[in-house]
Amino acid sequence: MKSYIITVNGNAYDVQVEEAGTGSSAPAAAAAPAPKAAAPKKAAPAAGGTPVNAPMRGTIVDVKVKVGDKVTNGTVVAVLEAMKMENDIVCDRDGTVAAVCVNKGDSVETGAPVITINA
Repeated sequence: MKSYIITVNGNAYDVQVEEAGTGSSAPAAAAAPAPKAAAPKKAAPAAGGTPVNAPMRGTIVDVKVKVGDKVTNGTVVAVLEAMKMENDIVCDRDGTVAAVCVNKGDSVETGAPVITINA
């Protein structure tokens, strides 16, 4: 028998699969849900700052700024890979980077804060 963990609709199940021809015909017991792993904590946007959000779901492949950097309207702050394409995330105002909310390799959802800017 081989053991697998399969996730369906956010629920993880530990299942065992028997290879064909091993001779056992007894029905398998119902699989018990495996415990869920804790979701990684994301940095919250800095209080009072204006967030620059991810335009779509994807993976951060590069972060171009750090806290304290001065940015202007149109500055590329991060690169997001979605559907095998790299997309620049640009800020929409001038200011100073107050917080960087993501790291290289992080998965983000649509609307998740990437950085926070103070004017």
